[in-house]
This record gives sequence, structure tokens and C-alpha cells, in this order.
Amino acid sequence: MTQTGISASEWIPEEKLVITHITGDVDMAGVEEWDNGLQETLSKVEDNGRFKILVNLHGFTALDFAAHKRFRTVVPQTLARYGWKAGYVHLFEEAADMQLTNTRGISCFAAVHVHQDESKIEKYQAMFGTEKERFLTDPEQAEHWIRGVVV
Repeated sequence: MTQTGISASEWIPEEKLVITHITGDVDMAGVEEWDNGLQETLSKVEDNGRFKILVNLHGFTALDFAAHKRFRTVVPQTLARYGWKAGYVHLFEEAADMQLTNTRGISCFAAVHVHQDESKIEKYQAMFGTEKERFLTDPEQAEHWIRGVVV
């Protein structure tokens, strides 16, 4: 990952909460590192369990088109493996063919997505926001909301 890119993912079992964060200027290697960390974190969720997730993309910038293209598949494909179709995937043709599964019997219960692009996030919240999925620009507000969702 470039020196300005940072990523981290963690599992908080007592809250059944996954937090994943990628920010800064990120190249393809950085996107792969973030994805690998997210997958490793999800491997800690107990079989047949449920989780909620905070996807914090605030401040993320892909350094090139290839990194952006790879980046935009990570969250939708990952969550689909846990029975969740992120609302915004309906904007893309791939959504029609997306298969939802439940890896090891695990399911995602709620999600909040954070990004700095206010116009995009307002549009996503208006079009796809639900009682179990939110789109916000403020990471602290997103964390407060997701921690309040009872699994």
C-alpha cells in the first residue's frame, strides 16, 4: 500500500460488529491488503452467527483505474457471501446476477457505509437507506448508529 493509504478491519465479538476502514491514496496492492484484512476479520465470526458492519471509506482515493475497479467489488462481493446485497449495487448491471450465500451459515444483519462524497451519499441514503442500512458522510455518526443496531 502507498504510504498515505491506511486500512484496518476488526471484529468486536461482544457487539457482533465488524469495522473496516480504508483511507488515503491507495494503489492495487493496498486494495488487496484491505480486502485480505477484511476477509481475515470475517473469518473470526462464529459459524451460523450474525454480524453488523461499518464500512468506512472516508478519505479513500484510488491511485488508478485498476485499483478503483478492484476496490468497488470488495464490499458488495464480500457482503453477498453473507446474505447481504448492499443497496447501491442496484445501480450496476452486475446486481442482476449477484448470488447471495451464507458462508459458514453466517449472515450480515445491518450495514452502514461512510464516504466523503456528500452528494453521492445523500443520493444513496435517499434511494437505498433502510432501517438496517445507512449511508453517511460522518464516521462518528455512522459508528454511533451501527453500535445502536441490536443483532
